[in-house]
Amino acid sequence: MTRESSSAQTDGDDPACAGLRRRSTRVVPDGGRVSRGADECQADDLSAGDALVAAYRHDVHKLRGRRHDAAADEYAGVAVNETVPRGADQDAALLSRPRGEPEQTVDNHASPYRLSLLTGETAVTRERIRAATGGGFQALVTPTDSEELHARWLTSDVPNAFNEAVYYPYTSAKYHTLLVGALLDNYRAGHAFDDLFLVATTPGEAATTGGSVDASAALTADVVEPHRTVLWTPEIALHVTGAPGDRPAARLGAVPARSFADVWSRLPAHPLDVDGQRRWRVLDAQLRRVRSWSAALAFVEEFVAAFGADPEGVEQSRRGGRESSGVDSAW
Repeated sequence: MTRESSSAQTDGDDPACAGLRRRSTRVVPDGGRVSRGADECQADDLSAGDALVAAYRHDVHKLRGRRHDAAADEYAGVAVNETVPRGADQDAALLSRPRGEPEQTVDNHASPYRLSLLTGETAVTRERIRAATGGGFQALVTPTDSEELHARWLTSDVPNAFNEAVYYPYTSAKYHTLLVGALLDNYRAGHAFDDLFLVATTPGEAATTGGSVDASAALTADVVEPHRTVLWTPEIALHVTGAPGDRPAARLGAVPARSFADVWSRLPAHPLDVDGQRRWRVLDAQLRRVRSWSAALAFVEEFVAAFGADPEGVEQSRRGGRESSGVDSAW
């Protein structure tokens, strides 16, 4: 899909980095402190491709179960855990976690593994185990092309087994990273946060005909926008963009916040057949309650995987007690 190019504007033009760099420190939702100063302004000097590559590599320490202050600078021979330009990382964090000092939200769970909103259990998969024993997460970090990195993150369920902060275990490292890439790409194209929309579309033929929904399919699928598609399932695709065109879209709001439920509720249309099938009514109702963006996107992925091909599955799971209480609106 064609869209406006982000390569015309360089982060080196950021007025916040012109002249003398003045450092100001603030608290971000994972409890760390981020300075808008020399480090970030050096990151702003990255080319468009390098900046987006850094975006997909910036949280590798979370996939390795390490704290930010103990993160390695290199993994599998490439630079990782670098600062993402233009505040995209901090803005994406605010989409899924509250401002200020973090507080433990789930008793007895201080683990890098994500808790599933669908099952309430730890979302560790066989794919995650195979990844750890078969070369770690190299496939998610070693490509040098930013669009290939986006496609790999979009179609892998390995990073969805991890949360983006241990105090907020229902969040997803996978979808945080994809949101970082989407925000950075939009910012580089000249869009401010309040210019951005959530767009809902059909997933395209590659995702609905039983084809291989992998990175190579994502790279050639018309419906997948490089960096701006943040969810691609056999039932629905979601995009964060400043150029929605004539597609169903809802504004994200004035500032980054845990607003997914509100934005989803404002969508004028989406591909889920809520009138015809109860499973999509259940999903739609739950998404109107989940505020955290990365938690909501992870929930959609899991729900579609569990019930997308099984119209009776929702009712059976409710009878079995899996979903009887619904989603906690705190998320």
